[in-house]
Amino acid sequence: MNNYLQSIIDRDPAAKSKLSLILTYPGVKAIFFHKIAHFFSLAKFDLIAKVISQFSRFLTGIEIHPRAKIGKNLFIDHGMGVVIGETSNIGNNVTIYHNVTLGGISPSINAYEQRDLKRHPTLEDNVVVGSGAQILGPVVVGKNSLIGANAVVTKDVPEKSIMVGIPAKRIGDATKGFKPYAVTDKEE
Repeated sequence: MNNYLQSIIDRDPAAKSKLSLILTYPGVKAIFFHKIAHFFSLAKFDLIAKVISQFSRFLTGIEIHPRAKIGKNLFIDHGMGVVIGETSNIGNNVTIYHNVTLGGISPSINAYEQRDLKRHPTLEDNVVVGSGAQILGPVVVGKNSLIGANAVVTKDVPEKSIMVGIPAKRIGDATKGFKPYAVTDKEE
């Protein structure tokens, strides 16, 4: 837990102390409850898992399906409106901003045939997803990639990519720097 909280302090200039993270950050609470719900889901106590998940959603505004797989140090900043679907797989040191959806593309069509299929995204390690972005379907977002605010991703993303727009297009290499909100210190 100590390493997890420190990873948030390292990524968020507004984070002042570990105690404040525990008491005031909805993403921290959502991850805590997800760990419990995920445990019950793996133990095949699906109703208990869903109740815990929905309680967490009520408290935090963040909905994480109990079966979603989450790696170390997921930071959900602000968090309100984040939805993480059942077959989502999130790597280590991922940052997700508010109003992000990791969703399926056709959940109401042939629902029985879609059970037990991979329907949601995979985010590999060190991905940053800007506010309002929608990553839809069983796509893979490669390591160290950056998804801009309000982008809609429906295709695989190569490692170290910067993706923006609707539909999302690769605009550059993430190793060269990225302004997630298009804010610069230069006048144009």
